[in-house]
Amino acid sequence: METVSIIAAAMGVAWASGINLYAALLMLGLMGVTGSIVLPPELQILQSPVVLIAAGIMYFVEFFADKIPGVDTVWDAIHSFIRIPAGAILAAATLAQISPEAELMGLILGGTLTAGTHFTKAGSRVLINTSPEPVTNWTASIGEDLMVVGGLWTALNYPVLFIVLLIVFAGAVIWLAPKVWRGIKRLCSKIRSWFAKSKPVDAITTEELTSSAKRIDSN
Repeated sequence: METVSIIAAAMGVAWASGINLYAALLMLGLMGVTGSIVLPPELQILQSPVVLIAAGIMYFVEFFADKIPGVDTVWDAIHSFIRIPAGAILAAATLAQISPEAELMGLILGGTLTAGTHFTKAGSRVLINTSPEPVTNWTASIGEDLMVVGGLWTALNYPVLFIVLLIVFAGAVIWLAPKVWRGIKRLCSKIRSWFAKSKPVDAITTEELTSSAKRIDSN
């Protein structure tokens, strides 16, 4: 059962990192400091006051950036290079106590899981941002924060339940990903059509000017 708990913790932190890395770091660090959980030796650095302050500051920034339409998409794009490697490293560090092979497995599976949750979140946000009102965006962002807290808590306290829910989540992502991708493609096509229809009136080419001058001379 101990091995199952470690695997659930590793996959939990990888899953949560793809949604909100700083919330995951802050929650793990605070739970470790308060004695609610015993972090693996490789993750006890998260209990450091310096790490907690940094994670808290970045979570504060993300809390607001994640709720502004357009800004959240830029934020997600930048964090493609932060969340995925961080999730892989955290998962690998959690599994390092089992064996070196498990650590490598954590790096591979953790990175894949983090990438899956990150791109699902980022893609769904692109579609949500097409809504003119901000309520949908705020609701999605707050819901994601609650998912991170609830998911990590479940992973650490009910590992078997979390693994079952994670399998269900993975199936939902596989089913949803093509639909999100098609929605993004339709949105990009619509944006291109807008630009194609809005040709500036003064966008006259050199050839058009030369042709007009020749017609004037001939008359």
